[in-house]
Amino acid sequence: MDITTIGGLLLGIGSVLLAYSMEGGQLSAVFQAPAMILVIFGTFGAAIVTTSVDTLRSIPSLIRIAFRKKEPDPRVIVDQIGEMSERARRNGILGIEGYIKRIENPFFQQALKLVVDGTEMTALKGLLETEIDNLTERHQAGILLFRKLGGFSPTMGIIGTVLGLIQSLANAGDTSQMASSIATAFIATLWGVALANLVYLPISDKLKRKHDAEVHTLRLILEGMIAIQSGENPRVIRSKLSSFVVPEKRQYVY
Repeated sequence: MDITTIGGLLLGIGSVLLAYSMEGGQLSAVFQAPAMILVIFGTFGAAIVTTSVDTLRSIPSLIRIAFRKKEPDPRVIVDQIGEMSERARRNGILGIEGYIKRIENPFFQQALKLVVDGTEMTALKGLLETEIDNLTERHQAGILLFRKLGGFSPTMGIIGTVLGLIQSLANAGDTSQMASSIATAFIATLWGVALANLVYLPISDKLKRKHDAEVHTLRLILEGMIAIQSGENPRVIRSKLSSFVVPEKRQYVY
């Protein structure tokens, strides 16, 4: 579970609701079905037009990634590759075949299979880079979807407010209700802006951060597999791959 995602959302939404309550507002006044329906469903309707069915189907998994998936620790990968390189130096490339079943990362497992099968270095690098490029394309579609939601949401809120003001002015004869109707009309804008800046855009940025961390790990694996395939010295391999670890943590790599 990603505590930063949950904690950030709770802190952001909670601060808005708390501030509103401290100013004497009633929370029941904020949760109005017409405004919520227009903003939420209107926003998704606009986003659906701009994206594909496959991306829409991936929304639940994208949300799970934002809330659950932990960022990989490159130190673990460096240690695994270092151990493999030592085994390969002693027993040859086929000596690391036993690691295939122990690796959980699908990309790592595929890369190791290619190395064990004796794939030529240029072909190995090309295949793995293509896999990274395809993964990036899939991830960018999900990131862009939430960014679009963050862009459409405030606009749908303004539309809801304009519709509410039109209704309020149409009943301008009843001055006792007019002020209340105008205040209610702005609830849609509140929902639009709040969802964009407290939910959609933060999730988009979180997905991008997790994607960058994953690609960083895949690049580490790629460099490590190429180094093993080249028969480089295990100590040199560890030293080279340590550049993927932030400086203050590199002391734990060796």
